[in-house]
Amino acid sequence: MESIKVTLKNGLIKEFTKGTTIQEVAKAISQRLGKEALVAKWNGKIVDLSAKLEQDGELEIYTFDDDEGKEAYRHSSAHILAQAVQHLFPDVKFGIGPSISNGYYYDFDTEHVFTPEDLELIEKEMNKIIKADYPFERQEVPREEALQLFEKSGEKYKVELIRELPKDAIISIYKQGDFLDLCAGPHVPSTGKIKAIKLMNLAGAYWRGSEKNKMLQRIYGTSFAKKSQLDEYLAKLEEAKKRDHRKLGTQLGLFSIQEEGPGFPFFHPKGMVLRNQVEDFWREVHRKWGYLEIKTPVILNRSLWERSGHWDHYKENMYFTKIDEIDYAIKPMNCPGAMLVFKTEQHSYRDFPIRMAEMGLVHRHEKSGVLHGLMRVRSFTQDDAHIFMLPSQITEEIKNVISLVDYIYSIFGFKYRVELSTKPEKAMGSDEIWEQATDALRQALEEKEIDYTVNEGDGAFYGPKIDFHLEDSIGRDWQCGTIQLDFQMPEKFDLTYIGEDGQKHRPVVIHRAILGSIERFIGILIEHYAGAFPVWLAPVQVKILPITDRQHEYAEELKKRLVSGGIRSEVDYRSEKIGYKIREAQLEKIPYMLVIGDKETEEGKVSIRKRAEGDIGSSTVSEFVNKITEEISEKLV
Repeated sequence: MESIKVTLKNGLIKEFTKGTTIQEVAKAISQRLGKEALVAKWNGKIVDLSAKLEQDGELEIYTFDDDEGKEAYRHSSAHILAQAVQHLFPDVKFGIGPSISNGYYYDFDTEHVFTPEDLELIEKEMNKIIKADYPFERQEVPREEALQLFEKSGEKYKVELIRELPKDAIISIYKQGDFLDLCAGPHVPSTGKIKAIKLMNLAGAYWRGSEKNKMLQRIYGTSFAKKSQLDEYLAKLEEAKKRDHRKLGTQLGLFSIQEEGPGFPFFHPKGMVLRNQVEDFWREVHRKWGYLEIKTPVILNRSLWERSGHWDHYKENMYFTKIDEIDYAIKPMNCPGAMLVFKTEQHSYRDFPIRMAEMGLVHRHEKSGVLHGLMRVRSFTQDDAHIFMLPSQITEEIKNVISLVDYIYSIFGFKYRVELSTKPEKAMGSDEIWEQATDALRQALEEKEIDYTVNEGDGAFYGPKIDFHLEDSIGRDWQCGTIQLDFQMPEKFDLTYIGEDGQKHRPVVIHRAILGSIERFIGILIEHYAGAFPVWLAPVQVKILPITDRQHEYAEELKKRLVSGGIRSEVDYRSEKIGYKIREAQLEKIPYMLVIGDKETEEGKVSIRKRAEGDIGSSTVSEFVNKITEEISEKLV
């Protein structure tokens, strides 16, 4: 029989009989892989394991440990969810059911209004379907046949999707048991491959995301290859609920979102202390690293945004106004303002690099449905910087920014991972310029010996970028820092410098942010620390707790001494029992509590309680001041 050559991911070439399925190849490689394999990539295309190999090619097999495996696993789980709903609610019509980060959802149109109790019933039915171990069978049919099939079953949403496909299209359909769905695939081999499921919550969703369409009911779920993985994920979700920055923001008096300003945060006095500590640290570090701080206007003329490209590429996210009958826009980004500052002076090649930093307030239009505390807002401050440089300085400056990012994140106790994002579909500039810029970013990462993944097509419209994803204390991922290399803006704004040859040349620009949005970064900090901020960040660093009214005078003297030493302090003067005062201070997550009674007053000492450790003994006031001052100055986490 005719054989074919299959090149595996590790470069090994194996021969198989023509027509062998990928599942059979997986079993031949190893018993374990045969058991854990979910989907595969054959000659660059993700396919089912049932696919037959008819010619030579390259093969990569995916398990649940791979992103591709997780995606197919959870998309298959969505099909099981849809089948279970069909069994329990036969009148249902089906929307779409994709995999998403950490799970999946399916949209349903039914007269029945789903309840949390229904989710339990649906979950039980899903487990029956999993136990039945129905194979996921792929069929490919002409467009007209698919149309007739779904018209006959009354699936109007599927019919709408099919009608938008070309008339000569071949449509893929997947069947498991008595359930049939329109789907590109791929899927895991059978329903029995799914091991641990959980339906999470209900939501409403307009068909195809348009408010003009009918509101469907969306069921969210998740699934894992092992019950232990599901249990761990659910435990993290519970921990995340406890750390919700919106709840803690209210509890700790940090910020609020008011009905009068959806998406526009209000920072309260304690929240401003936290914010100022972050911004003061940012300014101190940037001065040391050679940055010059600037401030640019919030509202600028339409012509500026046309020149920058934002009018064509970002208009739907911008706010507008008229001044003297002329169109103006509220800035969604800080970069055009920095370009104008650069142009106010004539520059020589000797001036470079010029590093301009700005805490710039920007506004972006976000739909009300996506607003979320401080994490997704309409008004926020970006810690932007624009570095103007010679082409020969690109790699060194990018490496310098990477070092700065690493230093700042380390102070807050964050680990991070790095992505390189390449040219998007909607972009300015030639392929050659994009390739040059992307290669420069890649070179800097490799010279810094930083592991990174490539995120194809996710660059900014004016240049490729490096993104930094923080990992918080419970393992969640937050994209904050970014480095974007830009050859476009200098051209758009006619930026020049006088070179060694006495002629005008174009500089290159790096756009970069480290904290990203200050508001969002503070939200991340609240959740990362669960509101229990390190001493240097805590809005109130010390709470003085007199046991009786007799200690009030000593408490006031003590507070004055601490405040004069730069230590943020409060006194609890209430006529409550000391146990109650301690519990209240714990709920406020105060780092240090100083309990003072008659003995402490007489001896000029304090009894110290530390937030995480409880009673740590007594000391003189001077000893305590020295201890906490050192902790603050070292920014210990």
